[in-house]
Amino acid sequence: MNVIEAEDLVVRYGTATALDRVGLRVAAGELVALIGPNGAGKSSLVNTVLGIVRPESGRVAVHGRAALVPEGRQLFGDLTVDDNLALGAWRRRRDSKARDTGKVYEVLPGLVRLRKRRAGSLSGGEQQMVAFGRALMADPDVVVVDELSLGLAPLVTADLAAQLRTLNAERGMAVLLIEQNARLALDLCSRGYVLEAGRIRAEGTAAELTASAEVADAYLGAVL
Repeated sequence: MNVIEAEDLVVRYGTATALDRVGLRVAAGELVALIGPNGAGKSSLVNTVLGIVRPESGRVAVHGRAALVPEGRQLFGDLTVDDNLALGAWRRRRDSKARDTGKVYEVLPGLVRLRKRRAGSLSGGEQQMVAFGRALMADPDVVVVDELSLGLAPLVTADLAAQLRTLNAERGMAVLLIEQNARLALDLCSRGYVLEAGRIRAEGTAAELTASAEVADAYLGAVL
């Protein structure tokens, strides 16, 4: 069963075409990478999948609950970690919030010591962990992670990637990882897509994409 299905998506902003007949799928429990340079249309695809942007044509469907870990984290800096997490459950019953927050702390124990601190006082890696936790509050079937490594040191990024892999393995949660760091994305995910200038230029297993001379030359020679 697919938790995300997109077919022939066309998105335009005025006369500029952001997505040109793009298709993508994510199966239940699958880790899928979407890589490409700045301006490729990755954010437009994320926003279309999540219903923020309406496509001019094509079809998109999300089966189950989806949650977003947005680019730049987008936390409420003056609120505590506890409060930021609780905001992730705003669509769920009010009396479930305390219990769900406890479950997130079990999954991400590194947040326990931070729970009463203001989110704006945390490091980038800590903020990204809060953003993960906030997404988990929705009890999602699929999480869309937009630029996991943005602004983070390699060791911090590696630790977050390991936690994401654990969440996928232990909870069966599907992940769509949008990432400029192609090597990180293809190491973490089993399958991927390459988006360039609004079009899918390549797709396949992580091994197939890594073995592709074209993909390797464009994306794996160095971290983007």
